[in-house]
Amino acid sequence: MRNMKLFEHEAKEIFRKFAIPTPPSGVARTPDEARERAAEIGRPVVVKAQVLTGKRGKAGGVRFADTPERAASVAEQILAMRINDLPVETVLVEEKLNIRQEIYVGITVDRNERKYVVIGSAAGGMSIEELAEESPEKIIKRYVDPDLGLQPFEAREIAIAMGFRGKQIHGLASFFVKLWRIVTQYDVELTEINPLILTEDGRFLAADARLNIDDNALYRHKDLVEALRRAPVEQNERERLAAEHDMAYVELDGDIACICNGAGLTMATLDAVALHGGRASTFLDLGGGADAKRVEKGIEIAMMYPKVKAILVNIMGGITRCDEVAKGIVSAREDGDVKVPLVIRMVGTNEEEGQRILQEAGIPFLKTMEEAAAKVVELVKEAA
Repeated sequence: MRNMKLFEHEAKEIFRKFAIPTPPSGVARTPDEARERAAEIGRPVVVKAQVLTGKRGKAGGVRFADTPERAASVAEQILAMRINDLPVETVLVEEKLNIRQEIYVGITVDRNERKYVVIGSAAGGMSIEELAEESPEKIIKRYVDPDLGLQPFEAREIAIAMGFRGKQIHGLASFFVKLWRIVTQYDVELTEINPLILTEDGRFLAADARLNIDDNALYRHKDLVEALRRAPVEQNERERLAAEHDMAYVELDGDIACICNGAGLTMATLDAVALHGGRASTFLDLGGGADAKRVEKGIEIAMMYPKVKAILVNIMGGITRCDEVAKGIVSAREDGDVKVPLVIRMVGTNEEEGQRILQEAGIPFLKTMEEAAAKVVELVKEAA
């Protein structure tokens, strides 16, 4: 499922339409505008980079300012940044909150269950993936009946399971219910607030906002698409190149690039890498019928991602011919595109010819996906 991502300030505009409380804020595209927004708020502020990527705080894209002049100075620094290879073109200037607790709330699609799942945690402020890995017991999940939708009593049960009591139960539950209304009205693939702030005076406020809308449903939301007039800043250079060549490309947090043909095979390859203790950096689906030039371009794009420490090419030849794949791999290596360990597994159409081409070039190959996944993980660990 592909999706259209909204910037934080755009998501908060929709949140406010559904009566989700957010801190006073304003968007700025220049340091002078940031100074004006901070002066309008009249209190210490936080200046936040508006980019369609995560971990902006760790990259220095979220900073505090006690005065309008300081807000202008901070905004100037942030607007000159690139975060995960994306330029920062706007910042959100928002009131700094007195925080008692940071909370995570979100709703997304569980593809295995084919249902929406509501997720909550009293330990917000960190990515839900990190929290799931470090403290899975702190995450509360509840699947939504697709016929009935999320019921208010279910939202209250989630709040109770998260450890809240008294009036806070109803205050927190209202966020889940309102997020669910947004999900159903906008065909949302993922929405989350991280952190949702419980202030010292007992208020809940959405200090962040994430909203991704299913691309396949955008025809139902032409007014939103027209209002946003999304500029192509959400794609980094690698994503742009992949899109130009009609390749499905997704960047992840690992260090092994997986290049395959077909979304199902690519997902299975990522799972195999994880099963053997590795982590994928790249989901790259070449598509059907890839020729040598397309394979070489795919490897070139994968190598552009700095996190890549090894490449796993896994091909099931049908309309894609293994000899063409082999030629592309050999060409990429000869051109100097491959600067990390390369593991190959390919079977199917012209398999023997493809293997002969690799052998003559001195490039080893494996016969099963499991062997290839284990080998690439082993190579990465040896190089560490």
